[in-house]
Amino acid sequence: MKRWLPVLILVCSAVSHASPAPVAFDDMDTLLAEKGLMSRLGNQIQQARESVGERASSLVVNAMGFLGVPYKYGGNSAETGFDCSGFVRAVFEQSVGKVLPRRADQQAASTQEIDRSELKPGDLVFFNTMKRAFSHVGIYVGDGKFIHSPRAGSHVRVEDMRIAYWQTRFNGARRVALPMNVDSVQATGR
Repeated sequence: MKRWLPVLILVCSAVSHASPAPVAFDDMDTLLAEKGLMSRLGNQIQQARESVGERASSLVVNAMGFLGVPYKYGGNSAETGFDCSGFVRAVFEQSVGKVLPRRADQQAASTQEIDRSELKPGDLVFFNTMKRAFSHVGIYVGDGKFIHSPRAGSHVRVEDMRIAYWQTRFNGARRVALPMNVDSVQATGR
């Protein structure tokens, strides 16, 4: 039980940070209302927000399920171990059905660049750990922390991006485009 208590605390804090703040959408809501679109689209917009928040929460919770899995160079499964990009790829594929490229630099190239201040749980964070850009990747979980598979002899873990080691090696943040699944929204009537 002692081992799972920190995991439970991290999962709960990640879930609480995963929902977008209502304030972030106020300007969009005002614009849509002024154009007369809010009455027609308001319900669908709210459903989309909830879906995105739920997917980010689900992704972070699934990533936390891999805590303790050992690092393995070239690894891409919980059974054999993960390297950094194999971990990210497996989490996205299993959580939201999105297949990302295999290498960290390819993952950076195939995702949308965002400012560090825009980071939300589920976004990717990249670091220069091998004297080349985008040589390491992890998943942002909120509160300045990320989950990753760091190096040989280690295991999947959560670390603070604000410590000096990670701050000096930070290469950028990226967001993975997740298509809206219109069929599931329509089927549930939400």
